[in-house]
Amino acid sequence: MRLLVTPSFVRATKKLHRTQKTDLDEAVRAVSSVPEIGEAKVGDLAGVRVYKFRLSNQLCLLAYRILGEDSLKLLTFGPHENFYRDLKQLDD
Repeated sequence: MRLLVTPSFVRATKKLHRTQKTDLDEAVRAVSSVPEIGEAKVGDLAGVRVYKFRLSNQLCLLAYRILGEDSLKLLTFGPHENFYRDLKQLDD
């Protein structure tokens, strides 16, 4: 599985601690092994899927887009607060 990342995803990962990065890595592995695991969004966010996972005992969301059979684009991740508002503003 080929993973593409957005610049905002890279910036957010740089701010994480080591244990948080392992939690994020597990979520990315889960998504890459079964891309349909995330909830498909509709409306303004059509084509985007969101996977819920725990990051240091806090519920976080991972937004991604399935580009093809063997490639995913990781858009962003973070807590639920203002997540969808920020996701709509992303320039991917």
